[in-house]
Amino acid sequence: MTFTPVLDRVRSPDDLKGLSDAELCALAAEVREEVIRVVSQTGGHLGASLGVVELTVALHAVFDTPRDVVIWDVGHQAYPHKILTGRRDRMRTLRQEGGLSGFTKRDESPYDPFGAGHASTSISAALGFAAARDLAGEDTRVVAVIGDGALSGGMAYEALNNAGAMRSRLIVVLNDNDMSIARPTGAMARYLTGLAASARYRGVRGAIKRALMRLPRARTAIARAEGAARGALGAGTLFEAMGFYYIGPVDGHDLPHLLHVLRSLRDAPPGGPVLLHARTVKGKGYAPAEHAADAMHGVGRFAIETGAQKKGSGRPTYTQVFSGALTRAADRDPKIVGITAAMPCGTGMREFAAAHPGRMFDVGIAEQHAVTFAAGLAAAGMRPFVAIYSTFLQRAYDQIAHDVAIQNLPVRFAIDRAGPVGADGATHAGAYDIAMLAPLPGLVLMAPADEGELARAVATAAAHDEGPIAFRFPRGAGPGAPVPDTPEPLDIGRGRVVREGASGVAILSYGTRLAAALEAAQALDATVADARFAKPLDTDLVRRLMAAHHTLLTIEEGATTGFGALVLEHAARAGLPGRIVPLTLPNAFQDHATQGQQLADAGLDASGIIAAARAN
Repeated sequence: MTFTPVLDRVRSPDDLKGLSDAELCALAAEVREEVIRVVSQTGGHLGASLGVVELTVALHAVFDTPRDVVIWDVGHQAYPHKILTGRRDRMRTLRQEGGLSGFTKRDESPYDPFGAGHASTSISAALGFAAARDLAGEDTRVVAVIGDGALSGGMAYEALNNAGAMRSRLIVVLNDNDMSIARPTGAMARYLTGLAASARYRGVRGAIKRALMRLPRARTAIARAEGAARGALGAGTLFEAMGFYYIGPVDGHDLPHLLHVLRSLRDAPPGGPVLLHARTVKGKGYAPAEHAADAMHGVGRFAIETGAQKKGSGRPTYTQVFSGALTRAADRDPKIVGITAAMPCGTGMREFAAAHPGRMFDVGIAEQHAVTFAAGLAAAGMRPFVAIYSTFLQRAYDQIAHDVAIQNLPVRFAIDRAGPVGADGATHAGAYDIAMLAPLPGLVLMAPADEGELARAVATAAAHDEGPIAFRFPRGAGPGAPVPDTPEPLDIGRGRVVREGASGVAILSYGTRLAAALEAAQALDATVADARFAKPLDTDLVRRLMAAHHTLLTIEEGATTGFGALVLEHAARAGLPGRIVPLTLPNAFQDHATQGQQLADAGLDASGIIAAARAN
């Protein structure tokens, strides 16, 4: 008799409804193996997805999705969800051009009711769905799944507070794996760990439940008795204080128990919000992930047998260059401190932390707090560097404007992942920081063209005490320019001409498109200049270029209304002659592809520059 894997019988969550609990357990094992096989070929977020396999199977087996709404926070853990919701045959297109998104995405599937990519949004969105359901008089269930790392974000608490006050029927599943992208930091992480480890509390809670389950009105009695027990033990939960009925911690890999608990919640009479606290292991079931420091959170292609990942170009990434330059600057200056928002590895701040542990602050997923915390440090005389991805810095715009710029405080912003980011797609693209920061008075904006210029940008920021300053750099490796050990600061607001051409075309590059500009200039015989600064703009350089050329192309890895708009505004105000053609990222959200393809699609590679010059 031929054995048919359970997964081969699953085309949608409806197919889970007729499976026995034993078959669901077999399905979970097969889904885990499928995730490992897929990500070994595509790369992606492995550890988070492996950690929620049982939870995903249980949710889709118990609830009537997509009628019942399940919202995943961030989306790093969504691969098992995609496999079970009709997308298994497309999983090997994950994060590739024209393929599946690495996150949940509304236009990809009806089983993705809300798009994700940034942390701490799921409870707010789920509460919106619940309120809409209540207004429509419907009886659907709404579930939000949020990790302990995402729970360090302040928005999650705003939503919890609102949900507790509204008393709407809502289930929040806390996926507590004691490890977000980096190890969770802060009081909430310690609280959750202590709560889960409280054997005395768990023992008393379990004994009370077992004794009272035989009594009438058991749930009311249990809730009352548990409250008394927690009061006696001094272990009252924050979540119940916020208006949630708290259940847990439960073993998030014990599928039969998860099924029992979720079925009970599904069938319970309507009531207020519930929080189910599930303890899981990131990377569960794959030894290389379980033993990796980051649980193989985000990986490239890898060998299944060992977990070894495919090697890159061998050149240092811009992030590594920044990290090394900042660490060396801090060796010389005891006032330099580093700040990151739960991304010590991604931003390169782990090296800084190893060298200067007392001067490194990981504030958790709290970009707003990170910026104002840095403002306080700057006001007290320190030299803070805030290292945050461009896409996440969007979350702290008010703090940059109100707490930093208005007070003219010398906070240094190291803006990583500026420009297209490839496989992570629109939610992580760093398109808007130039346009976002340029209007703020007194804020200096830099974009280094290569690795050596990045080291000089770090030195420039370290030496700049007159107000806020920011520099942006992209994902990935640079062209291989030499990096000085003791870089000289740049002259604020001064660019440079790097190639003189004989045609009437000049190219003014802001950032790492300089190499593409030089390549295009060979075919065009164009002059090429490196702006270095968007603000203050080198107006003398703009004037010289426009006086000697009939067409000036500006190029940047940013959205419209950025660097090119600043050049256009200056030229218009100054009455400069000539034509200006801004080359920018498109006014659209670019889907996932390779970085090179995204740049080519935007017309920001050498071919695109040549075509734009010849068309104008």
